Amino acid sequence: MAEPGPHNHPEPSAVVLAMLRAFLRTAAARARSRSPRPAQDDDVLLDAPDDRLAPALVAAAHGEHGPAARLLAGTRLDAEWDHRDRYATRLAAFARFRSEWLDTWRAAAPDDPDALLVAARLAVHRHWDSPARTELLRQVIPTVVAAAEAAGPADPVPWRTALDAARGAGAEHAEFERLWEQAVRRTPHHYGSHVAALEYLAAASPDAHGECLDFAETAAQEAPEEALVRALPLHAAFTCLTATGTGTGTDTRTGGAVAAAVRTHRPRLDAAADHAITLSAAHPAADPWAAELRNLLVYVLVRLERHQDAAEQLRLTGPYVTSFPWDRDTDDPLGGFLRVRADVRAHPGEAAPATGTAAPGRPRNGHGERVRPGDH
Repeated sequence: MAEPGPHNHPEPSAVVLAMLRAFLRTAAARARSRSPRPAQDDDVLLDAPDDRLAPALVAAAHGEHGPAARLLAGTRLDAEWDHRDRYATRLAAFARFRSEWLDTWRAAAPDDPDALLVAARLAVHRHWDSPARTELLRQVIPTVVAAAEAAGPADPVPWRTALDAARGAGAEHAEFERLWEQAVRRTPHHYGSHVAALEYLAAASPDAHGECLDFAETAAQEAPEEALVRALPLHAAFTCLTATGTGTGTDTRTGGAVAAAVRTHRPRLDAAADHAITLSAAHPAADPWAAELRNLLVYVLVRLERHQDAAEQLRLTGPYVTSFPWDRDTDDPLGGFLRVRADVRAHPGEAAPATGTAAPGRPRNGHGERVRPGDH
């Protein structure tokens, strides 16, 4: 779908109406999720905002930036870095189609670190899918780094954005390591910064599955019990199953490479999934905050052909579908999720084979380009 131009946005009232419908469906779905009845197709919600983000998005649809400013300022003051990262990503994604509120915010407060953060994330997102991505991101890196430096001595989130920009620009190792040092100096266990580093490692050496798992396992082991980065091995398993140069497609060359990687690292991939199952169990069923973890876990479990475990995670996920990781395989992430869910429900008792093979998928291309910055 083409990105709307500056003159073909829907009227604010239409946007607000559509968003309010989505929020009302979210509330209804939460009420239904208390029932043991599995979520039906018409119950499923894609990228539903939580109760804190929803008012900011509604206001942005009206062209008002105040609620978004207050939301991000609160996450900064309270050092809620994982929430800040996720909210900034969602607000930047919204600004790709409706940027008036952000333009007004920046005009009113040009040095506001929260406005600079959203603008930097928006710049990276806008250039990510361009054929000229490398050159465009090289040009914006100084601006993104300047925004990160303006954020103060504690905030790692702008530096995560700089890491994404550097990865997309094909930065040399020394430059990436310099940015990485700035991020972890501020918060050693920030999940988004570790995801950016993991994806850089995977892109720099597509067959470095063992190195990716080593990095993720070490980071998880060193993190506090409540830190989101403890889920990093699951993301490393995802990179092993979808890495550049391997993919999970039906092409026998790429499929064979994935099967070999799975056979080599099967115990570690299973361990990553098992650990993520434990993390999932710490959250209530149908929890919007845990939705991304559970969607990614389902994706990995299906590709490890652990359908019974995947079925349980689908039950816990409830109605909440996240674009990542399903947009890695298709332009229709909701449709992709529904197809996988139907297949899992049709084969709920199948266990993983002893040797381990990756289930076929439909990657967009052989380079994993569908995994965009800040999607996870």
